[in-house]
Amino acid sequence: MGPKLASLLAVLAAVYLAVAATAVDDAPLPRLPHQDIPAVFAFGDSTLDTGNNNVLPTMVRADHAPYGREFPGGAPTGRFSDGKLLTDYLVEVLGIKELLPAYRSGAANLTVADLSTGVCFASAGSGLDDATATNAGVATFGSQLADFKQLLGKIGARKAGEVVKKSVFLVSAATNDMMMNYYMLPSGRSKYTLEQYHDLLIGNLRSYIQAMYDLGARRMLVAGLPPVGCLPLQLTMAELQQPPRPQGCIAEQNAAAECYNAKLQRMLAEFQAGSPGARAVYADIYSPLKDMVDHPDKYGFVEASKGCCGTGLLEMGPLCTDMVPTCATPSKYMFWDSVHPTQATYRAVAEHFERTNIIRFDN
Repeated sequence: MGPKLASLLAVLAAVYLAVAATAVDDAPLPRLPHQDIPAVFAFGDSTLDTGNNNVLPTMVRADHAPYGREFPGGAPTGRFSDGKLLTDYLVEVLGIKELLPAYRSGAANLTVADLSTGVCFASAGSGLDDATATNAGVATFGSQLADFKQLLGKIGARKAGEVVKKSVFLVSAATNDMMMNYYMLPSGRSKYTLEQYHDLLIGNLRSYIQAMYDLGARRMLVAGLPPVGCLPLQLTMAELQQPPRPQGCIAEQNAAAECYNAKLQRMLAEFQAGSPGARAVYADIYSPLKDMVDHPDKYGFVEASKGCCGTGLLEMGPLCTDMVPTCATPSKYMFWDSVHPTQATYRAVAEHFERTNIIRFDN
């Protein structure tokens, strides 16, 4: 075989592998066996927000390029990723619909049928502590619940009664509280010890899921904290405070996340025991994400310590724009920006949820 032919075959092989990888990334996830789940309603922060901040006067927005680069159509939607979020994959896996629309930014165009099969109320930058959302100029958790009450009025009492009790109420919050309001701001640490702040957040969350229960919700899926100490932005902040950049993750912050998650699991068990008909399920996102950091090659990643956007160390939101370069293949990166995962990561988490059966609500 001549050198030119060998080179041509190598190029063709590379193209084939790239196309094959793309096909796998875009392939539909296998659907779970039929479950009587008519809708998913999502509350929390940017890990779930499918575009609600697009209509808010805040800098915490992702309705600009290069966000949405791998999303169907290639346009930014307000999702803090290169493509889909966990919320989108969950409604796909459950066989409800392909994408979970944002309530606020899509309110004018959402039909009763759209509303009845689920929407997202989450707001990027929000948390369980109102101060977190207020500082960021985004929707508090309480205002997200107010939006849900408004939705119930739109679909009508009879329809609401049928839908709400069988729907999944997905919650993911507290990461911003810890990152932005506790670790980053001295005022947070001066007011509370770590344990006290965890207790405050868990107490607030308990009140919020009680409010959902009082409105008819019976199936709650509540995510814990991720390995906060592995987020590229946290590593950058640690380096700025005390060089050099930490090798690996910040052990103290990960230990704190595990402590919070243990308290969350106890609270959910107590809530379920005292709430007739309720299923309050803990969604472990810490374990799969930590495994991706520790074993990126297992998931097809070549980079798990920095994001695809810009340097990957600091850029997110208004700093991640089409003025900065991005990596060639986001699916090879665990993180899209310095905080938020790529579509490939969210897909892997959704697959983890499938394998561990946490999104089965058979009762």
